[in-house]
Amino acid sequence: MIDVGALRALRAVADLGTMARAADELGFTPSAISQQIKRLESQVGVRLVAPAGRRVVLTPAAHALVETAPEVLNALEKSVAAARSVDAGSPRGVVRIAAFSTGVRGIVAPALKRVRRLHPEVRVEVTELDPVPAVYAVESGNADLAMVHDADGVTVAVPAGLERSHLHTDIGDLAVPLGHPLAEADRPIRRAELRDCGWVTSPVGTVCHRWFERLFAESEQQPDVIHSVDDFGTQMALVEAGDVVALIPRLARPRVPEGVAVRELQNAPRREVHTVWRHSAEADPALRAVLTEIRGVPSEDGSEDGSVSGRHPGSNARHDSFPRV
Repeated sequence: MIDVGALRALRAVADLGTMARAADELGFTPSAISQQIKRLESQVGVRLVAPAGRRVVLTPAAHALVETAPEVLNALEKSVAAARSVDAGSPRGVVRIAAFSTGVRGIVAPALKRVRRLHPEVRVEVTELDPVPAVYAVESGNADLAMVHDADGVTVAVPAGLERSHLHTDIGDLAVPLGHPLAEADRPIRRAELRDCGWVTSPVGTVCHRWFERLFAESEQQPDVIHSVDDFGTQMALVEAGDVVALIPRLARPRVPEGVAVRELQNAPRREVHTVWRHSAEADPALRAVLTEIRGVPSEDGSEDGSVSGRHPGSNARHDSFPRV
């Protein structure tokens, strides 16, 4: 019988290129990965790795085995999910979520309260990952559910065997000190009104800084960036100090200080948030329960599409092909 864990290890080496990277991805030491592959060689009766200088490479036999690995792993997962789906009682087991930071703060964390209350036998484990590695974690079996976004307007590719469902539209709002003229606006702020503002922004290269750059993409005047800060709570504190404004994604929004007003922007930057899971796992009651609660996170003001201002808006949108619980 083939060791499933060893098969996952071989697949990780094939996908990531080295045992060291595979070990890091799977949470083992390189030595442990090597031992797993040796055990797999013994089980299948063929050589799977060959020396290449200081490294090792996979043999043609190993690549052939890796090509069939998804079918094997998906079949096993379907069997387990089917058994759990007919077993009497409440959902139970571990659900591993890979999600970007603000998705954890704005959607996953609020959902966990309901999961703990409604499904006490379900344990949720969260790992912060950017969208591309989060999808890979689900595909490789190292996570059960991913939350991804397309903040740069590019949809994250989802390999065959994975399901994707739209969850939420995240929008950027303007945070201004109460004494600022824009704080009194009772309408969406036009981009032309931002020209003379001083700014605190996320560091260059981050997703939220690219959001900020979109505000001035068609302007000849460069924005006056005074502060570069990654933490949104710190950004809010600097806004409250009175000399800057900030672009804050709704999912990332911390507690709004008393001296800060949050205003909508006309044609505000936005990103679409999706959930991703393996098709072979969707009969698992624990996964279904967690996804249902994540989809049901309400916005603070009760809206379902997250299109108006709220501290942590979510979405009640559901994916018809995924069974409800």
